[in-house]
Amino acid sequence: MLRIFASACCILLLYACNSKEEKRDAKTADAKQDKVDSVAIYIAKSDSVEKTITLPSELLPYERVEIRSKVQGYLKKINVDIGTRVRKGQLLALIDAPEITSRVSEFTEKVQSAKAKYLASKDNYDRIHSASETDGVIALSELEKVKNTFLADSAEYKAAIYNAATYKQIGNYLAITSPFNGVVIKRNAHEGTFVGNPSELPLLVIEDISRLRLQVAVPEVYAGTTLKKQSIKFTTKAMPEKVFDAKLVRKSENIDNATRSEIWEFEVPNPEKLLKAGMYADAKLSLQRTKPGITLPSSAIVTTLEKKFAIKVKQGKTEWVDINQGLNLGDKIEVFGSISAGDTLVLKANEELKPDVPVHVKPVKN
Repeated sequence: MLRIFASACCILLLYACNSKEEKRDAKTADAKQDKVDSVAIYIAKSDSVEKTITLPSELLPYERVEIRSKVQGYLKKINVDIGTRVRKGQLLALIDAPEITSRVSEFTEKVQSAKAKYLASKDNYDRIHSASETDGVIALSELEKVKNTFLADSAEYKAAIYNAATYKQIGNYLAITSPFNGVVIKRNAHEGTFVGNPSELPLLVIEDISRLRLQVAVPEVYAGTTLKKQSIKFTTKAMPEKVFDAKLVRKSENIDNATRSEIWEFEVPNPEKLLKAGMYADAKLSLQRTKPGITLPSSAIVTTLEKKFAIKVKQGKTEWVDINQGLNLGDKIEVFGSISAGDTLVLKANEELKPDVPVHVKPVKN
């Protein structure tokens, strides 16, 4: 009986020990399970990349010219002042240069003299040539002499015409006309002023403001985008309540080294002359990529001193993926790298979540 009781006690003791061991193993397993991080995830998808930005810009005249005298002389008459609207070919000013006027008259007289000499020589040659057709009337040497005189007088006449035309053109410089329709914005001389020195200020400055150029310096990061509808809207500080339209007409096609930007130029109709050249404007550009791209929340991107990366979850483990950042779209950021639509990414990534770490995912609605 005592032997049976001892055996029973041993069995109970072994059972109790086994139960404690099983509970200990279960707790260890639970503890290991608790050590696996649970992370919220974001499913990458391909979206259209669009962004609207506002950039400072400047209105410039469509055409601008500085009017200078091509000859030295005294300003005899000036017909315009600042604010005067002028037409193409309109007389703006007259220059008084007596030596040029006298030279034009001199060469005109030389033309008349050379012409008379040429006509007389030609008439003489024609008569001698006609007479020489009869044998023995005119010696061959005489005909040759008359012919040479005629050719020399003809060349002298042509030279006189050329010289007269040259000085007549110089004489035309005495009358200064407008090269295009526009408005005079500067006047730097008055009647009686000696003009024609290359270093002096221009007599007048004329601008065409019937249409304007709006120049926008677009940062390099946006140089790879296109403009929606190839047009923009802009406002000015002078008239903030008015919104104007402008059409993209050309790009500089280079990045300026100093500003790291590309100049986009827009054409602005200005029939009512409300806008002025030199005004500053705020241009609103709606930009887009030509192809869809991958965008991520900013929380899914880790930035360190060395690089930027996102954390991909693949087969239950983490993987660091290097990325390059594109456009900042506000709530999301365009990225380039080994990330495709449908990839699972850690929504709130950080540098402490190392690669090849097992994780539990908690789906989050994108």
